[in-house]
Formats: sequence, structure tokens, C-alpha cells
Amino acid sequence: MTDKIKHAYGAEQIQVLEGLDPVRKRPGMYIGSTGAKGLHHLVYEIVDNSIDEALAGHCKNIEVVIGKENTICVKDDGRGMPVDIHPKTGKPAVEVIHTVLHAGGKFGGGSYKVSGGLHGVGASVVNALSEWMEVEVKRDGKIYHQRYERGYTVTELEIIGESKETGSRTIFLPDKNIFEETSFKLETIEHKLREMAFLNKGIKIVLIDEREDEPQKYIFHYEGGIIEFVKHLNKNKDPIHSTIIYFEAGKDSSKVEVAMQYTDTYTENVFSFANNINTQEGGTHLIGFKSALTRVINEYARKNGYIKEKEENLTGEDVREGLTAILSVKLLEPQFEGQTKTKLGNSEMRGIVESATAEAIQAFLDETPAEARLLIEKSIKAARAREAARKARELTRRKGILDGMALPGKLADCSERDPKLSEIFLVEGDSAGGSAKQGRDRKNQAILPLRGKIMNVEKARLDKILNYNEIRTMITAFGCGIGDEFDLGKLRYHKIVIMTDADVDGAHIRTLLLTFFYRYMKPLVEANHIYIAQPPLYKIKKGKTEYYVYNDRELEILLTEIGRTGMTLQRYKGLGEMNPEQLWDTTMDPFKRTIIQVTVDDAVAADEIFTTLMGDKVRPRREFIEKNAKYVSNLDV
Repeated sequence: MTDKIKHAYGAEQIQVLEGLDPVRKRPGMYIGSTGAKGLHHLVYEIVDNSIDEALAGHCKNIEVVIGKENTICVKDDGRGMPVDIHPKTGKPAVEVIHTVLHAGGKFGGGSYKVSGGLHGVGASVVNALSEWMEVEVKRDGKIYHQRYERGYTVTELEIIGESKETGSRTIFLPDKNIFEETSFKLETIEHKLREMAFLNKGIKIVLIDEREDEPQKYIFHYEGGIIEFVKHLNKNKDPIHSTIIYFEAGKDSSKVEVAMQYTDTYTENVFSFANNINTQEGGTHLIGFKSALTRVINEYARKNGYIKEKEENLTGEDVREGLTAILSVKLLEPQFEGQTKTKLGNSEMRGIVESATAEAIQAFLDETPAEARLLIEKSIKAARAREAARKARELTRRKGILDGMALPGKLADCSERDPKLSEIFLVEGDSAGGSAKQGRDRKNQAILPLRGKIMNVEKARLDKILNYNEIRTMITAFGCGIGDEFDLGKLRYHKIVIMTDADVDGAHIRTLLLTFFYRYMKPLVEANHIYIAQPPLYKIKKGKTEYYVYNDRELEILLTEIGRTGMTLQRYKGLGEMNPEQLWDTTMDPFKRTIIQVTVDDAVAADEIFTTLMGDKVRPRREFIEKNAKYVSNLDV
């Protein structure tokens, strides 16, 4: 019988955190994580405040500067934050905004009708998680300044000059004691600011990166708003109708805005936003849009004889094949729900969006019959392909391939039956597959060798994809189905690890697999089940000691430490060169290996990259490679 350890539990054990201490104690509660995603969230929170000024009609220009020491400076030409004394606290309002949680102009005080951000906690949270922050306000003919450190005020609000301009300027340095990494990624911020400029037409956002010897400058300014957003997303695709369908509508304090265009691709790309927040889990506004689109197209198709009396209706999936659409709503009090709080729950938005969409789509079909015919013919082809895919699944299921009972013969399964404790390695080639099978931990590691490169699914419908043996094998091994039958709850392994050679061919296979997962098994990526193994590039032996290194930088560091004489160096050309013990020690042992989790923080950017790299257009792919080549330190890694 175990002894119970008695702990005192009284008033003295109740900890009271003052001011912004709760934010520093539990940063993940406020910004999601202390990794790269949380770090970049700091930037967006300050920019959101400037965007809110723009939405209220008081700001036209926003400037974001990444400083040499990884500081962030955000400047706008809005009204300038209020500096008068706050009646309840007795402190200047600007100080209250930056040092008190849930203090701001977004709580029904009349300052902002529509706003995004963290509902008034943004500036104070960023302050709490920064080594220091300085705020400068131009207002009432004067320039005001105040400094904070780790959430605490260190200088009084002071007048440092005079100015006829108005606006706010915030500069901060993220606290390296909080964040795992404090280096901002230019591309991540660039994508986000471009998105904000698209969603708020007319606003000019300038991004400057001063970390290079020659500062880089980007200007985002789109008078066409989301129409230009759709053009941008479709620039590497071939539209089937030249006109971008655009409409907007409003009711009470709510506004809906939609831009959409069909292309000859086989996947849908519908992105929804509420108050500039990407509602990745959808919500009532997206339900209204999809419902109206499906209903109106079916009614038009039947009325004009495209669908015969006894034929089934087109599904939502059919009518959205190849569709690129931006749905943006702005409303007074957004209610967010869902696992990541990115699902809009306001019930009234469904009716507003559904009504506006139905009216606009009906008008487009009636006014442009030639383009309507192309759109409906594409939807009918999608329906036929869907039916062919269903029959292909049934045929392979009858053969025992997709029924979950007959696992593929190439699969070396594990004995563990709890998916949370199981992982499967997708291994390039039979040779490496053999080593992996011998070297693995049979209890919870399954091995599936893949022969050659899988097809590029960016250029194919599901019915064609299901005819490809290696893809069918993966679907069977995972156990969760595909397409409209996909069920994440049936996934047999919660870690799917792509293990390919550390060379150009290996990178190509990896990209083909990631394209397949993103386009046809997206929930696997969204639920963070996909990983990339990191096999070593070199083996160094000196005396009786062996070292494994994973890139040229590590190699240089090691050779500096152990010396370059009396040692042998082997560069691995592929996984098959390693024996089972080496493969286990370097790449598969959970206690020693390095694996990278694949995440999709920005679905818009991910779609753009996959289209660029895997689509038909050669020129944008070349331009992408030329633009990003300078950031590659080792092509084989």
C-alpha cells in the first residue's frame, strides 16, 4: 500500500499573478505557442491594431520594419492612440492599453465597429512577451513616448516633440527567455501582410527587412481587394472563364464580400475570413456560400437540360471542382468556436451569405450562358469522375485491397494496435525498405517501401489517382480512406514518416508525397500526423569512434573539433547504403533521431507553393527557384 503524500492546501497556496504576469507564466494560452507561430503572431497583433484604424476610416498607410536585431517596428497614419488620463486607473490611456489585459477600444466603446485581433489583449500580450517595447504617438500636435520592459512601465509618458501628423509607432524585441527562436521569417510575414492588404482594399502596407546588407522592400496595395486576391491565387492556373465573379452585400452592421473564378484544375480552393481572421475551420458564412452555390447551379443545370430528369443532382464537391474563391465577412460581434477558435458561429451570417451568393450566381449564369455552360460541363465531368472513383474503390475493395482486412503485402506492420503509439515509415526503394524492416522496432514501427516516384496528383482527378498502385497501397495501409469516405478516426498510425534519400530525387519524391497528402488527405496534415525523417549525409570515423552528421555546417564544426587527419569520411548517397543498425541509430530511433513535423499555418501560402512547384506552368516555377535559391545552404538537406 502506497503512502499518500500530504500537501498543505490553504489560502497561502493560492497564487495571485499581478498585471501581465499570467501572460509570461502561460504564453501559450494567449498566442498559441512559443514556437515560430507564436513569435510571428506578435507582429500580426500590432498590425491588427493599425488595420482596425483603417477599417474605421482613419488610416491609409501601414509600415512594418524588421530590424537588424530582429526587432519589429509597426507605424501607421491613424488617429494615434489616446494619451489622456484614463478615469478608472488614473494612468494615460496608451499605458493602460499596453499594460492591462482586456483594455482597448474593441469592447463596445464606439471606437471600432469591426475589429480583428485578440479582442483587446493584443498590445498588452505583445508587451508582456517582449524584452522591451517603445510606443510613440503623434496626436494633438505633439509627439508622445513611453517605454516598457517585459510588460512593466519603465518611463512616464513624455512629450518628445511636435508634429502636425497623427499616428502610432510601436517597436518591440521578443523576449528570448520566452520564445524558442526569435528570428523572424520574412516569407511568413510577407504572406500575411499581402493577405491583409487584399482583404482591405485601398490600404497600403509596406514591409522592409533591414537584416540584409541591402534592405528589402515590399509594397502591398490593392485597390481591387479580393478580386486581385483571386487573380493572384490563379496566376499560375488557367481559368475557364475570364471574368472574376464579384459581389458584396450588407445587412445591419454585417457585410459580405465574395470573389470567385473557376480554373481547369481538379481541386477547390475556397478561403473564408471573418474580420480578417482566416476561418480555417469554416463556419456559418461558409455553409451559406456552399449551400447557395450548389443549389443554384443544380437548378440552372436542370432548367437548361444539362441534367436530365432521372439523373442525380451534382454534389457540392462537384460544383466546387477547380473553384478559387475568397469569402470575407465583417461583423460587429464575431463568435469563434471549433478546436482552434477559427470557426465562425454567428447564425445570422449563414442567411446573409446564402441570399447574396444565390442572387449573384444566378445573375452570372443567366447573363453569361457560354461561361455557364463551361462551368456546368466541368461540374458534370467531376461528377462522372467521382462515380468512377467510387466504382474503382468498390472494385479494389472486392479484391481485398481497400477493405482494411487485407493489408498490402509490402507492408511490414507493427504489433501495436493503439494508433497513438504507432508510426509508419514510407521508405524510398526496396533496398532501404529491407534495411528499415530489419532495423525497426517491430512493436510500434511499420515499414511501407515505395517503388519509384508516385504520380503528380496536382494534374489528375481522384479516379485516375486510384489507378496508381503505390497510392492505393498507402490508402490501404493508413486505413482512413480517401475523398468523401475519408475518416480520420480510422487512421492506423498517428505518425506517418516520409523517409527518402538526402538527394534531389529524394526531395522530389518527398514533394510528390506531400502534394498528395495536402490535396487528397488534407486532414492528415492539419492534424499534424505527417513527418519528414532526417537521415545523415555523412559518416566520419576516427579511430574506433564513429560520427554521423546531417549537413555541411555540422561537418565543418565536427572536423574542427576532431581534426582532419587520421579520419575517413563517407558521404551517403542513399538510405540503402546504411545497414539496419546504422539506419536505426541515425534515423529511426525515437531517442536519437531528428524528424520534422509538417504543419500548415497558412493554407493560402501552401496552396500557392504547391501550384507553383507541381502545376503545368514552367515560368513561375523557374521564377520561384531563382527567387529562393539564395536561401538554400545545402541542396541535399
